[in-house]
Amino acid sequence: MDVTINESWKPHLKEEFEKSYFKNLVGFVKEEYKNYKCYPPGKEIFNAFNYCSFQDVKVVIMGQDPYHGPGQANGLSFSVKDGITHPPSLINIFKEIESDTGVTYPKSGDLSRWAKQGILLLNATLSVRAHQAGSHQKRGWEQFTDAIIKIISKEKENVIFLLWGGYAKQKQKLINLSRHNVLTSGHPSPLSANRGYWFGNKHFSKTNDLLVRLNYAPIKW
Repeated sequence: MDVTINESWKPHLKEEFEKSYFKNLVGFVKEEYKNYKCYPPGKEIFNAFNYCSFQDVKVVIMGQDPYHGPGQANGLSFSVKDGITHPPSLINIFKEIESDTGVTYPKSGDLSRWAKQGILLLNATLSVRAHQAGSHQKRGWEQFTDAIIKIISKEKENVIFLLWGGYAKQKQKLINLSRHNVLTSGHPSPLSANRGYWFGNKHFSKTNDLLVRLNYAPIKW
């Protein structure tokens, strides 16, 4: 696993890369990719950072684990590669965008178009063994991605964090709420959405309203 990450992040993460937990994590991930089929492809593990430089981050969308089916994960939370069937959570995200903003449901589930507009699509865990959800949890990824949130909270201002579901909401404690905006709701998964905890949250129009107020360009969802 090569730590190929956008240059803009390196000064902020240098200390993290040198910690023993991260070195152990790299060793674990290398062994997993050598011995098992894992996702996303190794060169795409840090795509969230490679598509969205540190200085461009204006929104963070927090996911939990990469998709573990063939060809799905592309290193961006909730995103899948072009031509891949949209997973249920992504379907519900696009449905909410359509009802909230009027943007037509898209053909492509590749959210790199969002990342390029300043959205950090960050999973708590950045790799997974094929067909084994959560298989790379509690190996150091969460410590690393928690550090990312803390660094953004400390070193930037007026970032909008979208925290969906109980797991993501726990990250709120890492964020300085006097410097940043946090929007929370239920998770877009069918289990949560069908109980009424997702649809109607209007997070996409609310995010754009906040961005315009902060003199940032709104997101083209």
